[in-house]
Amino acid sequence: MSKEKELIRRLIKDYEQIGKMGRPIAEENGTLTVSYGLSLIQILDLDERNQVLSTNVWATYVSINYGADTRLEERRDALIVVEHDGSVVWIPQAIFKSSCPIDIKKFPFDVQTCKMKFGSWTYDGSKLDLQLLYETTSGFEFSDYIKSNEWDIVSSSAVRTVMIYTCCPEPYVDLTFTLKIRRQAAFYNYILILPCILLSSVTMVLFWLPPESPAKMQLGMNIFVAFFVLLLLLAESTPPAASSIPLIGAYYCLNMIMITLSTFFSAVVVNLYFHGARSVLPDSIRKIMTQYVARIFCMHDQVVDPQTKHQTESKHGIVLNNRDKVHSELPHDTTGYFEMQTDDPCKGLLNGNVSVSKMEQNNQDTSTPANETNRINSQLEKDVKEIKSFMKTVMDKTAKKEATEKIAREWKFVSLILDRLFFFMYLLITVVSFLTIFDFALFAEN
Repeated sequence: MSKEKELIRRLIKDYEQIGKMGRPIAEENGTLTVSYGLSLIQILDLDERNQVLSTNVWATYVSINYGADTRLEERRDALIVVEHDGSVVWIPQAIFKSSCPIDIKKFPFDVQTCKMKFGSWTYDGSKLDLQLLYETTSGFEFSDYIKSNEWDIVSSSAVRTVMIYTCCPEPYVDLTFTLKIRRQAAFYNYILILPCILLSSVTMVLFWLPPESPAKMQLGMNIFVAFFVLLLLLAESTPPAASSIPLIGAYYCLNMIMITLSTFFSAVVVNLYFHGARSVLPDSIRKIMTQYVARIFCMHDQVVDPQTKHQTESKHGIVLNNRDKVHSELPHDTTGYFEMQTDDPCKGLLNGNVSVSKMEQNNQDTSTPANETNRINSQLEKDVKEIKSFMKTVMDKTAKKEATEKIAREWKFVSLILDRLFFFMYLLITVVSFLTIFDFALFAEN
């Protein structure tokens, strides 16, 4: 038998006789010093929805305090190396799953900080003293590290902490290992960022379409559905119980709100165009939109102002009153003849200017019986009344139609102003959002 096997047999025999539950110390009140370190092999996964970090490391036998693994035993079997001076080296391979709070505000250009805290639940600091093994390499050893396809390690650190809890007066020692990791956003740039840029460009075109066009409403609803699909994809990649929402998700929602408002006002304008005016534009809204907001955007006012409308109505009123007055003062003579005071008989009839002298001159060489003269006279008066009634009806319908069209034009003009306002608001929000997002991207890269 070799000397090595004989020594191992004696050591094992002594452990079996003496016992291996106690601390391997020479004195009863002595302190056992354990140098603890982590050699990171790989970041297996960071489950954002459940906020769990999985790491593959080489570690010694000290339990993790905030573990999230469903298994009780996280280590694999490994042999122990015992030195001649009594020191023991144990390097087991372990997969740790630790809780990691996720901050998704800057998603997908986010940087996460995950901590793993190790300590003894059995012995306090006077009996078991934990020390950092790799103090010069920020607590971790990366010689065997396999680079992750999803996360890059920004920095790492390890801190030794002595805590005194309310339950026990003795100090307890723990080691906290911190990993700061940055997400590789190349995948999300193609499924979240690039479609967002394209849809934002199409949304800008939406605000320049005429509000009465049905294509505007169809395009608006299609863009709304597209942003909603992107929002669903974003929801699948983020934890539902997060303390904050991603800025890109807020940008999606803001796009949907702007599109909804624009589509709503377009529906109002279409309803006014095809179903007539339901209500008059309030004076306060007309004043604010046409006198202030329209001037800011240098938009030409296509709506007739109230002063012009008053002058037009006054002019029509004067014409009607004059016609009624002239017709009521139509002179008649004993012979029953009358004449038009104009060269155009039709124009004279429309204006209602009738006189007797011209008719006498035209009919002075014609001899007509008295009953025939009265019949012609009565027929002409009847025709003039019918023409006058017809013209009044036509003018009333025309005035009503013009009033309805004017109200529709007012609502359309307000919708155009709002579209222009939404366009500049959307342009400003888009520029600020992209500058913020790309600023986060540059910050993450640096």
